[in-house]
Amino acid sequence: MRRHRFGGIAVALAAVYLAAVVGLGVIAMMTGDITPVWGVVIGQYGFVSEDLRPWWWLLVLLVLIAAVQAWAYWQVLRGRERGEPVQRGGEVRLLRVALYLNVGYNLVARLPIPYGWWFWLVGVPLQLAVAWLFFRVLRDTAPRWLRLLVLVTGIFSVLVNLGVTLEWALGADLFIRIPALDWIEQFAWPLWMVAVLLAQARDPRWSGTTVRVGVIALVMSFVQPSGIIGFGYVNEISWRELFLDAIGALSFFGLVWWARSAHDLGSVLAPSSRPPRAPARRWPLPVVAITLPLLPAVVNLAHGVPFWLGPKNAVWNVLREFTSFELTLAWYVLDLLVGVGVPSLLILVAVWRRTYRLTRATTLTLFFLAGVAVVSASTTADSSLLGELQLYPSGLFVKDGTLVSAGISPLWYGLALTGSALTLTILYGAPPARRTRRQVLLVSLAVAVTLCFIPAADQARGPVITAQECDPPERWELEPRELTAEQKFVCSLRQPDRGLRRFSDTTPDQVVIAYGRWMCELYTRDDPRELARWKVNRAALTYPLAGICPRAAAVVNAERAEQDRELAEMQADAQRMCDATPHHRPRVKPAKAIRMKEPQWTDYGVLQTYEDEEAEAVPDLDPGNGLVSTSSGTLTVLTHSDFDICVTVETYSRRPPVETKGWDKVVEVGYRSPTGEIVLTDSLSGTTLPDLSLNGRSGRYRIRVHYAWFPWKGEEEAGQRLLIMAYPSPGDKDGDDKEIVYRR
Repeated sequence: MRRHRFGGIAVALAAVYLAAVVGLGVIAMMTGDITPVWGVVIGQYGFVSEDLRPWWWLLVLLVLIAAVQAWAYWQVLRGRERGEPVQRGGEVRLLRVALYLNVGYNLVARLPIPYGWWFWLVGVPLQLAVAWLFFRVLRDTAPRWLRLLVLVTGIFSVLVNLGVTLEWALGADLFIRIPALDWIEQFAWPLWMVAVLLAQARDPRWSGTTVRVGVIALVMSFVQPSGIIGFGYVNEISWRELFLDAIGALSFFGLVWWARSAHDLGSVLAPSSRPPRAPARRWPLPVVAITLPLLPAVVNLAHGVPFWLGPKNAVWNVLREFTSFELTLAWYVLDLLVGVGVPSLLILVAVWRRTYRLTRATTLTLFFLAGVAVVSASTTADSSLLGELQLYPSGLFVKDGTLVSAGISPLWYGLALTGSALTLTILYGAPPARRTRRQVLLVSLAVAVTLCFIPAADQARGPVITAQECDPPERWELEPRELTAEQKFVCSLRQPDRGLRRFSDTTPDQVVIAYGRWMCELYTRDDPRELARWKVNRAALTYPLAGICPRAAAVVNAERAEQDRELAEMQADAQRMCDATPHHRPRVKPAKAIRMKEPQWTDYGVLQTYEDEEAEAVPDLDPGNGLVSTSSGTLTVLTHSDFDICVTVETYSRRPPVETKGWDKVVEVGYRSPTGEIVLTDSLSGTTLPDLSLNGRSGRYRIRVHYAWFPWKGEEEAGQRLLIMAYPSPGDKDGDDKEIVYRR
């Protein structure tokens, strides 16, 4: 075990810190006040809601975060290894000093002291010196292009930090107003970190652990959001803000990387040996491992979808809501790379190099991607879309304002990646003597998970008909949507009380249709024991299944044919009834007279004109005469809604004689026609009577309505007779609007 110069002191301080956090946690449980332990662990940048309580899970979370922080303090404070420092030249010594000064500067910055903008200017020359010294120190181990990349990105990062500091001092918001500058601010430091880590990985003066810590620090810089605010209602916990504070409290890996980079330069590292390589294998199986990830990618690309998961999955929702834009952009790039089959290139490199470490890293990466695919396929994502879709093309994933899935199921990708990972493990895994129990357990779990999800791999994410498409077309639509029988069945099963299982709006259509096919087979067999076992009422399935099940459709068609026959008989009986009613013989010649051949009917017993479009027509459904009422532009005639009507309309040029014989009610009223088109209609039933106006004349009219019941021995048992006479009012006086009841 290696010993470090200040290892004992570092361990003691880290243990004291962790014990203090545990003690504050116990005090929080006793007092109910979580503020002290929260302030120590989360720091000055976190929030403390009044509704936060010392719940056990929250205290456990804080202790775990404190354990990571204690480990970071131990890494920083332990110093280099004991013994004489390695003499590597003055520039290396200066780089160590600059790195330690940077560590101290960052530790001071974490203290709960309200620093001004001037404090951050102190770090500018320090960061510039680190960038320059890295460029000088790497001259013997890194190629010139990589050293120049380290220098240029380092100076670029320093200039960006200087600009942000001056922006703060001047009270400007230049980086926010200009999107390009905001992107530069977000990616300046990560670009420099990538360049330095590539150089450190090639340099024997830094250990692999230091490089791995730097990679974690780089990833944490993406995970830790910047400029994201969580909102909540008053006296309500913002769980999003709580998550962001927990992530921010773990941002100690960058500090550890600075310190370890300085420690390694003063320590004697074990000489690195050439990594052992696995023996080469014959071509069929390596080619299979390389080709498998390309198969789902080719299928997706053939459908115009270059993405692995797309935006409609729980993983994307979590990244978009709880992490930074940088990590969201990185995930988008990963989604695109996996979608077009780039993992095959990673497998090709592993097959070409055949080192155990590279093979293990590739295998773990493939298993990780397969696990993400399983999580994405097995969770339900929200289809709602607020605003514009970020990064992803709307033409592929947005339909009628909602998110939709595109391409094949991610489980196919997961199956292909798992197959490649297992093939690599079998071909180039460590020999039995080097294989540990953990590796055996990992491979066993991977095989078990693969076998569990193979039966579900055929549930591809096909098209999903949206709620807007399920709505019936409106009359004003120029191109009504035509749905197939299967689409209508899918829409019906997304509504309650349909006699079948109800599916959510996000369930793929093919899953719903497959369920319907199975129910159709159950319906067709008509096995009482099978129906009882599944607790299904066969009669209740008839109409829901009629669109996709031939046996159910035959039953429905037979019932509808019987209904049509009965309806035809009723209509024929009503026609015979109207034909049998006595024809009206006018006593004076009318300008026009129309006896409607077919029986008429109303939905709720009201016939009405709609001449005055500006005034809202409100019919008087309870006139004193019980038959007819008028207002300006509105004429209303009341009938019985349950019986057919035999109608005759007559228009005269002068007042006709009054006839009451054979009628139950005769009422005459005045009416003013503003348009000269007096057409009584019932919009619900579609009944429309001929125009009562005299050659389109507008103005005042007298309307005389005759009404009588007509006995009938057929199915209707009775019918209604309606005779409506209209003639121009002889004068333009108010008295011409008076109502006259001749028979009631």
